[in-house]
Amino acid sequence: MSRWTLGNVVRVTAVVVFLPLLAYLVLVIGGVRKNLRATLEGVLYAGAFSVALLLPDFWGPPALLALAAMGASGVRSWHLRDLWLPARRRWWKRDPAEVSTVIEPARAPHAVAVEASEHLPSAVAWVRLHADQNRHRLPGDAHRTVQQTCAVLDAVIAAEQREPTADPRFEYELDAMARRYLPAVLRNYLAISPSRVHERQPNGRTPEEELADQLRILSAQTEALYASRHRRLTAEMSTTGNFLREKYGDHRPEAFDFRTR
Repeated sequence: MSRWTLGNVVRVTAVVVFLPLLAYLVLVIGGVRKNLRATLEGVLYAGAFSVALLLPDFWGPPALLALAAMGASGVRSWHLRDLWLPARRRWWKRDPAEVSTVIEPARAPHAVAVEASEHLPSAVAWVRLHADQNRHRLPGDAHRTVQQTCAVLDAVIAAEQREPTADPRFEYELDAMARRYLPAVLRNYLAISPSRVHERQPNGRTPEEELADQLRILSAQTEALYASRHRRLTAEMSTTGNFLREKYGDHRPEAFDFRTR
């Protein structure tokens, strides 16, 4: 991955031009990226720098305070570089898995979804079992979110087995959610050492925060699958009703008497 992009060069140039205001950089990054933690941290550096400037006798301890705020803000800005200096992956170095995620749905979503579809309930059961076994390691409401997501997936899978929608895109999304995305999120978090789940990553989040955010996304997507299937069924029922009303609704009862007189 390379950070040598036109946008990043412009940003670094602006930082160099306004170097005396370096203490405000973390605050600007947090505000632009809407990152609460970075914003609060930036307020600390910007506040210390502003207080140092407002003191009457600047040369002395206030000057040291201002320099310390600038230095701390500069170091933290580099730690948060993924927020304001995003890297661009070279096309010849892209992960084949990333390319396949784009090609795979368009290539044969129905074949992927149909393959081993009978294993979807067991895949959801695996997630539920491991969430229960590692409940003490899951932070906050993560365990409850996993269980709720599994319950919704079980309902959608059971309904799909009773009455398939025959929609390749829907089947693919359901299969991917139950057998790939949800198990991968739980498995990746549990693979991290408990002593490191609070460490801040280059993107500004801890593994615990990442887990909560990813589970929230998967839960919302699962609810969307449930709602999509419900809308599909009600639309089909309305279509059938419209057909019956158009075909038979306005005819007289005796028109359907086919008995021989």
